[in-house]
Amino acid sequence: MKRFIISALVLGTALAGCMDLDVPIKSQLTEFPATAEAVEAASADVYNACRGSQQWMVHTNSSDEATSVAFGNDWYDGGQFVQLCMHSWTPYNPWFAPLWNAPMSGITSCNTVLSIIDDDESAIAASIRAMRAYFYFLLMDNFGSVPLVTGLVKEQPERASRSEITKFIESEMLAIRDKLPTNVDATTYGKPTRYMADAVLAKLYLNWAVYSNDDVATYNASDANPKLNDLVAVCDDVIKAGKYNLSDDFMVKFRPNNGPHIKDFIFAIPYDRVKQHGMYYGRHWICRSAQKQFGPLPQSVGGTLRVLPEFFDKFNLPGDRRNDIWLTGKQYYWENYQETTRPFMIKTSKRGIDQDYNGPDANDTFEWHMEFTRDIILRTEPGAAERLDCGNDQKGRTMGFRSIKFYMDTEVNAANNRQQSNDVPVFRYADILLMKAEALLRGATATNGDTAESLINQIRAYVGAPVLTGKATLEELLDERAREFTDEAWRRNDLIRFGMYENDWGFRKLLYPQGFTEKFRRIYPVPTEVMNVNTNWKQNPGY
Repeated sequence: MKRFIISALVLGTALAGCMDLDVPIKSQLTEFPATAEAVEAASADVYNACRGSQQWMVHTNSSDEATSVAFGNDWYDGGQFVQLCMHSWTPYNPWFAPLWNAPMSGITSCNTVLSIIDDDESAIAASIRAMRAYFYFLLMDNFGSVPLVTGLVKEQPERASRSEITKFIESEMLAIRDKLPTNVDATTYGKPTRYMADAVLAKLYLNWAVYSNDDVATYNASDANPKLNDLVAVCDDVIKAGKYNLSDDFMVKFRPNNGPHIKDFIFAIPYDRVKQHGMYYGRHWICRSAQKQFGPLPQSVGGTLRVLPEFFDKFNLPGDRRNDIWLTGKQYYWENYQETTRPFMIKTSKRGIDQDYNGPDANDTFEWHMEFTRDIILRTEPGAAERLDCGNDQKGRTMGFRSIKFYMDTEVNAANNRQQSNDVPVFRYADILLMKAEALLRGATATNGDTAESLINQIRAYVGAPVLTGKATLEELLDERAREFTDEAWRRNDLIRFGMYENDWGFRKLLYPQGFTEKFRRIYPVPTEVMNVNTNWKQNPGY
């Protein structure tokens, strides 16, 4: 029996929504048996900290992929989504607290489990250290400077610089990589393996010039990256292992019944509509008036997300299976993941379609074949644009094309509260190939006969798109990443690395043009409630 002190990690709201931040959290003496079963039980909190849609919501809205809109005042929600889309966010935005809390809670849980094990060099500890490094990657990528804590603490720690956190993540993953499992099956699904460590290192090396610069505003896309050959090496480790491939159909592998059988997923977060909550992408993508289009969904959908037209236009390769993620034009019912020939009709009126219509037949009802339009047009009355208001009519509800990449879980019932069972991949084999391709384009030494073109063409081949016939460019590679990883919360990461996060898209020029020069927004502000607890910290520059 091991006796130890578990101290609450006073780093802000470590457990979101579960505590009054003004109440001091006391340490408690706890006894815990250091058996494999006890460690497994204690580790549950580590993996639970992975779940949630905040990473996806914040990154999707703050990139050029999509925009959330309002229907009059509905879904305006105090401007929280507008801020993300316009790059006008403040530390008070409610999405930043869970974005901070989830990985910080995971780090706290990791340190607790490691204190139980009391042997950082064991194989069991390696998995927990890998998860801790992954949580630090999320924090560092989103917030820059964060506290570096590798044990139980009783007082507020200082924040380490972004470059220090980056080097810590690298050293941790290199130290434990050989101790992590190399079997890839149901027993390791959703948990760290050697190849998950490789993938974290690959992301770290790909963005090394970004992450090693402690002043995010001074990063330039032309900055030299000294880690390109290291990036190739860890990608090769995954490729040579032969554990992963691109044999899964692009649309099939993101469905609610995905899981350990998907050969593209290196590390995924398991979700279940009954037991493992936090995944509800469909609620935001499905049209507000199309609740029954995919099945008898028991609860309404939000329908606030729409792909930005210029981003949709990147899906322009003939025969590309990835084009099928978008719902466009006239809508039809779906059954068993297939679009039927039965038109999706709703009962409405001319005023229901266009709230400004005032003809004598405005309220006469009829059956209308729902149709999505490419462009998103804001209403013009005072204050409407500031809300990103498209109108609370069918015209407004059907503006913009919608993603069904993470197909709605039609087995959901009212008790599940819109939760989906689609597991969400964090690192994929396809990403390993494209990261190596990018490294080669940026000057890394080629290995194993691979070229940037051959690696990109592996991606093109499995989705049925035309192969590249000439030399690839970085611009083409970025577009390939857009097609492959949309809706997976990597686009912001890519845009920052390419120096394009301040570019003009959506309605930014209309509502917040100063965002084009505010490069400090490459990281988010530390949430206000965290700063209120950690009063010795300084807010990120610019906020």
